[in-house]
Amino acid sequence: MNEEEALITPNKLKVFSCNSNIPLAKEICDYLGIPLGAAEVTKFPNGESFAKINENIRGRDIFIIQSICYPPNQHLMELLIFIDAARRASASRITAVIPFFGYARQDRKDQPRVPITSKLVANLLVCAGANRILTMDLHAQQIVGFFDVPVDHLYASPVFYEYLLTHTDTDNTVVISPDVGSMKMAAAYANILGCPFGVVAKKRIDAANVEAESVVGDVEGKEVLIVDDITETAGTLTAAAEIVRAHGATKVRACVSHGVLNEYAHKRLKDGPLDELITTNSTPVDAGDTGVPITVISIAELMGKAIMRTHLSESVSSLFRLKTKDGTESNAG
Repeated sequence: MNEEEALITPNKLKVFSCNSNIPLAKEICDYLGIPLGAAEVTKFPNGESFAKINENIRGRDIFIIQSICYPPNQHLMELLIFIDAARRASASRITAVIPFFGYARQDRKDQPRVPITSKLVANLLVCAGANRILTMDLHAQQIVGFFDVPVDHLYASPVFYEYLLTHTDTDNTVVISPDVGSMKMAAAYANILGCPFGVVAKKRIDAANVEAESVVGDVEGKEVLIVDDITETAGTLTAAAEIVRAHGATKVRACVSHGVLNEYAHKRLKDGPLDELITTNSTPVDAGDTGVPITVISIAELMGKAIMRTHLSESVSSLFRLKTKDGTESNAG
């Protein structure tokens, strides 16, 4: 236990979990050296969610871990109800720890008469009683501004960095963004690994299908690392992988913060050109029968450090700084 961890006050710090990712919550508590809080989150026969905290939390610093992943409506309601229970039990501060923030792709009004659902979710969380939000790799940076409470936005790149550095031929690799929206993320990974980067221009046909149109960057004879924040149907990933293969890439891997894989993704990964998918346990990863090696890297230590520093009222920005391949310091975001 280091000096920082020794300052944790177990009688004040309490970590709880709803049902979406209990294994991750237990890992985080193991890192912090405290037990997972006693609570139950269940459903009534009619499907209504119910939460009960089975220990005293009056005056405590509460962290509630819940990814808003499949089924997102149920997991969002569990989180809102748990926050309300903690507020009514007189917790001194409530932090919603949301490793995967569902509804983040509904972040703007891009058509007439559509909602900005990520803003609605932010309002609901604050209204329920959340005093802070801790999340990772939001789909759009502006979502931080949707909240009227402090938001600590972490990045998965420090978690991936050690694995990528030891499993990547950085002298012969190109980091590729599968669309314009992920260019900043791809540039950050390329800077950390000391690789060139490029981008795939794509056209979205519908919610589950995209078409890659061109590649900006030289990938011929290179290994390609595709970087994105989320994959659900794997349409963007496989379209990008196919076009870089067509332009001469010798090996194609994908590094994705949130692997929210469904049946479309399983089929595309099985039939597609990816050699490896690297993701985190921000959500439970359903690998299915993809035939593609899926490497899942834990974010428990990253989240644990952020919880510890939040509890101690210390900065979390040092979690964003990494030593690059050439020894200089770079921002993970």
